[in-house]
Amino acid sequence: MEQQPQEYQHFVRIMNTDLDGKKSIKQGLTKIRGISIMYSNMVCHFAKVDKASKVGTLKVDEIERLNDVIQNPSKYNAPEWLFNRRKDPETGENKHVVSTDLKFNNENDLKLMKKIKSYKGIRHMLGLPVRGQNTRSKFRKNKGKVMGVKRSAAAKAK
Repeated sequence: MEQQPQEYQHFVRIMNTDLDGKKSIKQGLTKIRGISIMYSNMVCHFAKVDKASKVGTLKVDEIERLNDVIQNPSKYNAPEWLFNRRKDPETGENKHVVSTDLKFNNENDLKLMKKIKSYKGIRHMLGLPVRGQNTRSKFRKNKGKVMGVKRSAAAKAK
């Protein structure tokens, strides 16, 4: 008994994200928040799906395999350096979070930094750059309005 080819789908839903059916699977998976090209390549390899084929031609079982690999990469012995949440502060395990879980975890991390008043947390609270950028000419925003350079009274008198 021969399987009939499944019809082309314009949108495929993977990990609660609609993917464009015209793009290749490797490119299409990167539209899911938290998945890079490298991670997408790894997912296609472990799910045994051709990464060059179009997203719209995926079958139901292939979509299920892709979802499983994305959710449980450690089950497939994926390299830990590809994960975006290594040594999670709460559980201590290595995992990869995607879509809304990623946003939720980032917000919780910021709240924790602010609560314990770490250097990064204080910089986030004050709306200043966190990663060591210069602040002399940039970041002079005051509640949405751009401020100019504040000159001293001596400089104005000249």
